[in-house]
Amino acid sequence: MNLYFRLIWLFIWRVRHCNSIGFLDTSRITYRALPFDCDINLHVTNSRYPAFLDLARTYMMAEMGFLKKFIKMKWMPIVNAAEFTYIRDIKPFTQFEIETKLVGWDEKYFYIEHRFVSAKALHCIVHVRGVFVCRGKQVPIETMIKEVNFEGPAPELPPEVVKWKQFLQLKKERNIKKPSS
Repeated sequence: MNLYFRLIWLFIWRVRHCNSIGFLDTSRITYRALPFDCDINLHVTNSRYPAFLDLARTYMMAEMGFLKKFIKMKWMPIVNAAEFTYIRDIKPFTQFEIETKLVGWDEKYFYIEHRFVSAKALHCIVHVRGVFVCRGKQVPIETMIKEVNFEGPAPELPPEVVKWKQFLQLKKERNIKKPSS
């Protein structure tokens, strides 16, 4: 429930008073781990991380200046895949920052890296692969790049994202049933 309040706060206050960043710059948003973000182990529960990431990506689009435009165009961001590496737990009442950055794209997907960081440590690194969808159809990456007025080459994907992409492809190939002959 608290994420609904955080979402409302994001739209009412934070989006209206956010910084302006470039398309490939790092967005930063700060939160505090509240007791209801935590599980019986007294740390932020694993299920809360993806919810925080939804807020962080929304904030990043606002900082880039595209949130209102994409909403008007009825573009909905969809996460296709995510991978989490938990490094150190986040205890109750710890203030942490989520660093969010678009690290690149390919012919079909865009790739985002998130980092959960506190004054003491790096807590978690997350990679997300996604698309924008409009009226049930995927918005082509070229269209997205054109709409954000980005000119220049796509950044080179980090090596860990390249390996993850290969892993996702292998997983897809091994698990999609082929029709019988």
